[in-house]
Amino acid sequence: MTDTHSTPGFDPLPEGTVDVAVLGGGAAGLSGALMLARSRRSVVVIDAGTPRNAPADGIHGLLGHEGTPPGEYLERGRGEVRGYGGLVVTGTVAAARAADPSADGDLRFTLELTDGRRLTARRLLIATGLRDELPDVPGLAEHWGHGVVHCPYCHGWEVRDEPIGLLARGPISAHQALLFRQLTDDLVYFRRGTELDDETRERFDALGIKIVEGELAEVVPDEDGTIAGVRLAGGEVVERRVLAVGTTMHARTEGLEPLGLPMEELPHGMGRHIVTGMAGTTEVPGVWAAGNVAELSAQVGASAAAGALAGAHINAQLAAADADAAVAARKAATAA
Repeated sequence: MTDTHSTPGFDPLPEGTVDVAVLGGGAAGLSGALMLARSRRSVVVIDAGTPRNAPADGIHGLLGHEGTPPGEYLERGRGEVRGYGGLVVTGTVAAARAADPSADGDLRFTLELTDGRRLTARRLLIATGLRDELPDVPGLAEHWGHGVVHCPYCHGWEVRDEPIGLLARGPISAHQALLFRQLTDDLVYFRRGTELDDETRERFDALGIKIVEGELAEVVPDEDGTIAGVRLAGGEVVERRVLAVGTTMHARTEGLEPLGLPMEELPHGMGRHIVTGMAGTTEVPGVWAAGNVAELSAQVGASAAAGALAGAHINAQLAAADADAAVAARKAATAA
């Protein structure tokens, strides 16, 4: 990948066709790129630089990387990909499209970045992640990733034994409450209008989970900038140090619309993701998806594993395509 064109202030992109373009430089994208680069594939990772876990202090539940700051983990991954010849650039895709096949019939895709740069690739790995949408409660977003958490496996140990308030956002929040109850004896469930059946109420009562009715007016900060509690619409303040909430998770697919990727809306407002099959394949030939863009609940470890599997699958398909092209070229030469 030596022939490049560049725009002042931006990383150059290869002029010719690369084997794989990876959209997204998180755990999934970098793991896929690493597998491909180690297989001597020309691979370009295009990353917007806005990882979902940027507010977190550390990665948890990933063996060998427990507590590693997300930025440090990603920087190490970028270095590993570059060490095998992969190219990692900063950018945002404005439009990704299927292009006319090559002369030997192989697939082609064109990418146009928001800054005008362009790239052509034989295959695509979509690993753009997701965007979390929080409930519209004043003061909530300011504490996201610290005093406001969503995953008991990602943040649970760090908030153990704290007074936790869980903000319900649908039926699935009842299950979330059971998971956070393992971490603290002091759990309050802000119902926020969600229905609770008799069985769930009985469970909550047996576990000592207090149900708070009424609308929430705001999250009240403490003097040190942490959370002091939640003010209800009637003025009462329920003291809490941590708030747990399920978010609506939106797969980041901006600019990918021309590809016609299959999407699925999950029930109870959980979010929207790309539908995938084995090893991250999609219904669009030549396009794979891995990580949170395809599996909304995947943690860093699961995303990295999905990206690696997709990368290996892409390489295997490219190897078969290369063999077919070689056979076709030999037959053409013999016929001539």
